[in-house]
Amino acid sequence: MPDLTGAIWRKSTRSNNGGECVEVADNLPGVVGLRDSKDPTGPMLTFTPAAWVTFVQGVRGATLSR
Repeated sequence: MPDLTGAIWRKSTRSNNGGECVEVADNLPGVVGLRDSKDPTGPMLTFTPAAWVTFVQGVRGATLSR
């Protein structure tokens, strides 16, 4: 697991106020972190920047095809 010390977490602009939020940390070199805002000390996913771009494109494509 990459070291996420110093990560600055921000909520997704798509998150609603009902508590179903994800947070992203993309301020660290070579890693992007993703976590559940309701459980900030719980499990996190990490991506390389290139894998993050692919993930976001996939999510956007899935959302657009609904």
